[in-house]
Amino acid sequence: MVTYLEADTAPMKNTGHIKLYNENDFAGMRRASQLTAQALDMIADMVEPGLTTKAIDDFVFQFGMDNNAIPATLNYRGYTKSCCTSINHVVCHGIPDNKPLRDGDIINVDVTYILDGWHGDSSRMYNVGTIKRAAERLVEVTYEALMLGIAEVKPGNFTGDIGAAIQDFAESERCGVVRDFCGHGVGKLFHDAPNILHYGRRGEGVEMKPGMIFTIEPMINLGRPHVKVKSDGWTAVTRDRSLSAQFEHSVGVTIDGCEIFTLSPAGHSMPPYLPAK
Repeated sequence: MVTYLEADTAPMKNTGHIKLYNENDFAGMRRASQLTAQALDMIADMVEPGLTTKAIDDFVFQFGMDNNAIPATLNYRGYTKSCCTSINHVVCHGIPDNKPLRDGDIINVDVTYILDGWHGDSSRMYNVGTIKRAAERLVEVTYEALMLGIAEVKPGNFTGDIGAAIQDFAESERCGVVRDFCGHGVGKLFHDAPNILHYGRRGEGVEMKPGMIFTIEPMINLGRPHVKVKSDGWTAVTRDRSLSAQFEHSVGVTIDGCEIFTLSPAGHSMPPYLPAK
């Protein structure tokens, strides 16, 4: 049975109960999420052939320190980096290192800052130099799938509506929807209830109510949806070595729809991240 709790009376742990946040809480999420979005905007100016993912990670750490924010992934369950950097066939949780990016790569950078106790969680894709049309199409499909999922967020709809919208579109474009990872509740906790699947059936799952806050973060493969985790315990890759892409937003359910907390301050949506006109 699904239960909902007012967030200010709920324990500070994931109990499986869905927390309902108030307007002051939404304001805290806006601040943390906009800091994350600002960092992702700045990374767009950094990404080019020859850049290392360690340099991206160093930037994420320092930008957080400069703004009184802590990267949530740093020392999270033994993870030692400030962000995740997932290149080409890496689905998620790629670990930054000293290997330089190459022309034609696509890379997802996933950042979560903790600011005043609130977690702003978002990720974006970046093109490295000139990419092939197949990679460009995958990035476009993944972004569109995310936005179609977000369009389903409103009171009275179900989390299954989000998954169905994403799955129907991605599979109509002959892409695979990863099932091994999902979106999640977020707020004062990094990972909370409910889980947000990126596949499913309409009318199933949890009913959405005003005050819920969660991420939607579809991982879409150019090939089959199957993944495996490498021996480092973190890096997930496509089993068929096909390209994978992901976009992520943190959203809150409002009385008549939803608010996207992690929208780009610069008006960027998807690569090549030209400023909005």
